[in-house]
Amino acid sequence: MHHPLQVLKHYWGYDGFRPGQAEVIDSILSGHDTLALMPTGGGKSITFQVPALANSGICLVISPLVALMKDQVKNLQKRGILSAFISSEMPHWEILQQLDNCILGDYKFLYISPERISSELFQEKLKTLSRKVNLLVVDEAHCISQWGNDFRRDYRLIADIRDAIPHVQVIAVTASATAAVVADICEQLHFRKGYR
Repeated sequence: MHHPLQVLKHYWGYDGFRPGQAEVIDSILSGHDTLALMPTGGGKSITFQVPALANSGICLVISPLVALMKDQVKNLQKRGILSAFISSEMPHWEILQQLDNCILGDYKFLYISPERISSELFQEKLKTLSRKVNLLVVDEAHCISQWGNDFRRDYRLIADIRDAIPHVQVIAVTASATAAVVADICEQLHFRKGYR
């Protein structure tokens, strides 16, 4: 495992973390399921990207916005980090190609929309991909809560992935959540005891 500050310096060129980032990263690297509640623009992505890069394997990121997925993947690729995304806009052959690339190649990140989770193709490929997954990240995690503003039913399927890869930590990130939403996120994602 590489030291998080070395990873940050190597890929982003920064000498130190922003307030709150180091605590989240430390929690993840200590093996805890983790909820990162940070403001928009506060560097939430760094909190899971650095630990994912510090360890071997691929980070599976569930994100609700195609534009956000594209942007994140583009930024990672610009830094020389193999990354891919899957959305409903893509034809079947391209989705298959991206999944096979992640299974066979040295990819570090795969971004997927919650709606893709239930697809037969993804479920089939997950059986093999699950052996390589080092983190399961839920972006805009408030969407899983019925008490949140942007509830999306497909987010409830994420727990199925958690159950399929029980050895993998779950990282939930969001910019805003009430105490009720925080509790609901942790319950819906089957956070393990000792989560932070």
